[in-house]
Amino acid sequence: MEAAAARKCSANGGKKEKDLFHVIHKVPAGDGPYVKAKHAQLVQKDPEAAIVWFWKAINAGDKVDSALKDMAVVMKQIDRTEEAIEAVKSFRGRCSKQAQESLDNVLIDLYKKCGKVEEQIELIKRKLRSIYQGEAFNGKPTKTARSHGKKFQVSVKQETSRLLGNLGWAYMQKSNFIAAEVVYQKAQMIDPDANKACNLALCLIKQARYDEARSVLLDVSQGRLPGSGDVKSRSRAEELLTEVKSRETPDELTDILGFNLDEDDDFVKGLEKLMSEWAPSRSKRLPIFEEISSFRDQLTC
Repeated sequence: MEAAAARKCSANGGKKEKDLFHVIHKVPAGDGPYVKAKHAQLVQKDPEAAIVWFWKAINAGDKVDSALKDMAVVMKQIDRTEEAIEAVKSFRGRCSKQAQESLDNVLIDLYKKCGKVEEQIELIKRKLRSIYQGEAFNGKPTKTARSHGKKFQVSVKQETSRLLGNLGWAYMQKSNFIAAEVVYQKAQMIDPDANKACNLALCLIKQARYDEARSVLLDVSQGRLPGSGDVKSRSRAEELLTEVKSRETPDELTDILGFNLDEDDDFVKGLEKLMSEWAPSRSKRLPIFEEISSFRDQLTC
C-alpha cells in the first residue's frame, strides 16, 4: 500500500509540475500540432519551427482561429510580413465568424508594417462601416480583448476611436494632413487621449496652423487628457511645442487636392450618424463634417 501511495503521490507531483510549466510558459496543455507550435514559439524560441507547426495545425483543423493569428504574428516578427498577409487572406475562410474581427486587426498591423497604406485605409473604413451599421462586436456594446496575455473589456466607442486613430495615421503616411486632421478630430471627440492629440497637433503644424497646434499640445503638457502622464506622450508634446515656437513664418500649406475622405458619401454619412449619438453638436451637422463640406466647396470653385 505504501508503494502504491508513493506512486500516486509521484504521479500527482508530476502532474502539478506539468500544469505549473504550462502556466509559467503560457503554453496550452496537450500534444496536438497547435500545442507544439506554441511550445516552439514560447519555450524553444524557434519561430521557424513554430510556423511549421502552425501550418500543420491549420491543415489539421486544430485550433485554426488561434493558429492562423499566432502564425501571422510570428511571421511579422521575422519579417515575413507579405507571406503572413497572404496566409490570413487565404485561410481566414476556415476560421469562425467570431475570429474575423481580430483577423482584420492582424491584417491592419501587417499592412502597416509593410507600407500597404491603401489596403490599410480600405480595411479600416470597412471596419468603421460595420460599426455604424451595428454589425461590430456581434451587436454587443463591448467585447473582450487580449493584450500581452491579459484580458480586458473594449467598448464600441473605444474601438471606433482606435480605428479612427489608425486611419488618421495612414493618411499621415500619404502626407494627406488635412484628411488626417479631420479623422483625428473625430477620434478625439469620441475618446480623447494624449497620443492622438500629438498626432493631431502634428497635422496642424504641417498646415502652418500653429496657434491651434499649441492649444492641442498644451492639453497634453498640462495633463488635461487621458494618457498625459505617459512619459513618451509628454515628451513628444514638449518636442512639438518647441517646434511650434521655432517656426516664426508660416510654411507653405500642404496641397489639399489629395483630400478625399469624403469621396464615399455613405461612409461619411454613416460616421456622422454614429457620432451624433455620442457627441453633442451645436448644429444639425457636426462641425467636423461642415469642415469637410467647406473644403469640398473650395475645391469645386
